[in-house]
Amino acid sequence: MANQVLLKIRRQAGPSELPYWEEFAVPHQPNLNVVAALMEIQLNPVNAQGQRTSPVVWDCSCLEEVCGACSMRINGKARQACSALVDQLTQPIVLEPLSKFPVVRDLMVDRQILFEHLKRVKAWIEVDGYYDMGPGPRIQPKTQEWAYMFSRCMSCGCCTESCPQVNSRTSFMGPAAMAQAYLFNSHPLGASLVEERLAAVMGEGGIAECGKAQNCVRACPKGIPLTDALAEISRDTIKQALRVWRRS
Repeated sequence: MANQVLLKIRRQAGPSELPYWEEFAVPHQPNLNVVAALMEIQLNPVNAQGQRTSPVVWDCSCLEEVCGACSMRINGKARQACSALVDQLTQPIVLEPLSKFPVVRDLMVDRQILFEHLKRVKAWIEVDGYYDMGPGPRIQPKTQEWAYMFSRCMSCGCCTESCPQVNSRTSFMGPAAMAQAYLFNSHPLGASLVEERLAAVMGEGGIAECGKAQNCVRACPKGIPLTDALAEISRDTIKQALRVWRRS
């Protein structure tokens, strides 16, 4: 079997259907990644028992770890399928959909909740028209380098998947939304919405529900220092609470 790659895939025909397992064997190729192995199954949807079956459904776009669409659990770990090389994985390679999001079909999940959380914390910079207002405020190179780390977030969901506080018993928005709130609060133009962002972060599902497990920083494919952002945004909420108390 050295010339084959064995995959064990958790499949599900639809959101309301029961999941089941199906195994596949695809030809081994040098530098084969999980996405390429799934493409082989798509070209010839025959399982390891030689039975014709339906192609496995998954999500992908850029194929270079930028879009975040191909997130799934690979051998129990949330990661990007496009950067997961089969030669570096224990076989059979077990593929499962992310468990913190609704399953659409097979390995494809609906990550809409991530983007709803970004809306809640207003993870954007307000635009006051599209006419030329001249150059914006200068940002020091050191600050640019720091901000770039957080701007690399691709909303892949790996940090959310690894966070024990994101579950059916809590409303925690997860580390990605907290980090993006911190990023835009630190931007000279984004600072106009600081109080609104902090109000969201201090509300239901906010930073108070973070259990500080630190799984998120280990799971992030981009190496974003999420725990730093969580600590900073937590301090900012305390300062904001004191400001509100003094005004009252």
